[in-house]
Amino acid sequence: MSKQVTILGAGVIGLSTALYCARRGMQVTIIDQKPRQRDGCSFGNAGMIVPSHFIPLAAPGMVKLGLKWMWNPESPFYIKPRLNLDLLTWGLQFWKAATTPRVDAAAPVLRDLSLLSRQCFDEIGLDFGLVKKGLLMLCKQQQTLDEEAHMAATANQLGIPAEVLDAKATAALDPAVTMDVCGSVFFPKDCHLAPGRFIAALEAELSRLNVEMLWETEVRGFEAEGGALRAVKTSRGPVAGQEVVLCGGVWSAELAKELDLRLPMQAGKGYSLTLANPKQLPERCSICTEARLAVTPMDGALRVGGTMEMAGIDESITQRRVRGITRAFPNYFPIFDERDFAEVQPWSGLRPVSPDGMPYIGRTQRWKNLTVATGHAMMGLSLAPATGKIVAEVLCGEKSPVALDLMSPDRYL
Repeated sequence: MSKQVTILGAGVIGLSTALYCARRGMQVTIIDQKPRQRDGCSFGNAGMIVPSHFIPLAAPGMVKLGLKWMWNPESPFYIKPRLNLDLLTWGLQFWKAATTPRVDAAAPVLRDLSLLSRQCFDEIGLDFGLVKKGLLMLCKQQQTLDEEAHMAATANQLGIPAEVLDAKATAALDPAVTMDVCGSVFFPKDCHLAPGRFIAALEAELSRLNVEMLWETEVRGFEAEGGALRAVKTSRGPVAGQEVVLCGGVWSAELAKELDLRLPMQAGKGYSLTLANPKQLPERCSICTEARLAVTPMDGALRVGGTMEMAGIDESITQRRVRGITRAFPNYFPIFDERDFAEVQPWSGLRPVSPDGMPYIGRTQRWKNLTVATGHAMMGLSLAPATGKIVAEVLCGEKSPVALDLMSPDRYL
């Protein structure tokens, strides 16, 4: 009889995990508290697959930069001041992790995870419109370009191709748009897609594979015996399974507490705006480096996203954050104007951010049959297929192709 797997969370991580498990012949049930027609973090993101992003969020200099930015309501980073023990603990853990030795150890792991995911996107066998044209890190200032050039050298040493370009060479790579930059770094292995289209392709394939999806179903606890989880208590009654996978995004931390686990997590709210009929449409996705904006063409539309707002589990729109995006974008693409976004409905989503910038992936010692796959921050879409593949292999008792030590869900116990 095939193994029964219960997956908590129907975001891109949960769906990708379900895909790899179901393709290995497992009986899969997905539980999610939201309706099928949802618009969470897996939908409104920038749609980038980025092996170029091998430096974790907790890196040297980020604490100082974050403190500088948080006083500007339109900056790329903001922490809502509040007396909250979880936030204070998370901040201390972030500060401890933001060291050069820690980043040097994490970079090869993120590289391996990203390159595996890039390979999975090629091999997954679904039609979701993957665009393989690379990514441009656009720089307004020479100092920024010099810093990114140093990062490009590190990328090349790690086996991730990167090329430093001046303004003329940057323009030649994407002649369909007007850019006001001093140069860029080009990462040819990066690519992009439309997230909603990818999610739809995953759901259609899971339906074909007879995966059961329980929408609008609340997890209310767990039945345990002998160090193993026997069933998940839900608003529809108990759901039994031989294996449980926690993929609940920002809600994973609270579910973990019920299981006597510590998964420090903060919700990093991101925003995006999508122009249905843009004045110009780039061929490649890009990052506006100083402004921390992501720019992605999507099936004829143009999505601009950014910001990291730490305000708790709060999906409301803060207009000051939106203005920060709409004002910064024309600095890089001058044919556009802030008024172009006047009629665009902003989207917001909550990213699950661990304090050290590394996801939680793997078995936990606390429970014999619990595997965790969450905490991917801005990299959820990019790392989803690799995460799903690794989890399926773990459930089958196989060795992960990527070292999981730095991603252990037990690292804060």
